[in-house]
Amino acid sequence: MKVGFIGLGSVGGKLAGSLLRNGVDLAVHDLDPALVADFIGRGAKAGGSAAGMMRDCDVVITCLPSPAACAKVVSEMMPEVGPGKIWMEMSTTDAAEMQRLGAEVIARGGEAAECPVSGGCHRAATGNISIYMGGERATFDKVMPLLTILGRRILHTGPLGSASTLKVMTNYLATANLLTVCEALVTMKAAGLDLATTFEAIRISSGTSFVHETESQMILNGCRDINFTMDLVKKDIGLFQEIAARNGVPLEISPLMVEIFNDGIRRYGPRAQSDRIIERLEEATGLDITAPGFPAEMVDDEPEERGAEVIVKR
Repeated sequence: MKVGFIGLGSVGGKLAGSLLRNGVDLAVHDLDPALVADFIGRGAKAGGSAAGMMRDCDVVITCLPSPAACAKVVSEMMPEVGPGKIWMEMSTTDAAEMQRLGAEVIARGGEAAECPVSGGCHRAATGNISIYMGGERATFDKVMPLLTILGRRILHTGPLGSASTLKVMTNYLATANLLTVCEALVTMKAAGLDLATTFEAIRISSGTSFVHETESQMILNGCRDINFTMDLVKKDIGLFQEIAARNGVPLEISPLMVEIFNDGIRRYGPRAQSDRIIERLEEATGLDITAPGFPAEMVDDEPEERGAEVIVKR
């Protein structure tokens, strides 16, 4: 199976690296020639263009920063779509846009699969990330050999659009947790508590979470580098807000989160790391929310292993 991968950024580069590391016949493309050159140096082929990759590959995977970027690339690929061709979208995108583009691919005789990931860049790098797959079950079965390389836990969520909807939800929850962790750390520091002790108190409690056990370490180290930027957070929580609005759900917390990240972007810029959102509270209180002994980079210490389907209990 020949695979093309378009989008070698923070997440895409790590996912493509898992395919290359496991011997997949891989062609790559990105607007940044340095990223492409790095992959060629490791044994991948240069894809050249989106259309050329769809023409020459059995499966083309996209992992791009926005629905608009995805639509542009897919429109370039579309003339080469036909029977035997599969488009896999691994970005966090809008469900309606995924359904629209997927329908166009299917109308030309191809197959479409949406496969957003969740679990952090450090797990994307080791093939241990979780993957949601929306699309026909027959398509799921065809791309499963690739999904078991790319991720550890793979969940078939239903038709096209379902995976994107669930992925946006999980990013909303992660962002809400990030903001509450920031408030908890600053409040404990203000109350005179040791931050390393605070970290462990949360970690062993009912208040712990994936976000705390990863992002709190990046915050306390001071690097605040979780490989995810504020503009991407704003996109994801904005998409969740749109889902709620379309379905008549009067959310209360979500609009506040959007407002907080809009302020963070105004202060630090759209490409600032998302964990820098704690600096709003540091500036407001004059407190330094750092502590010794925390790592500057998250590393997945689980051994890499082939993934498997998660079966929904009914």
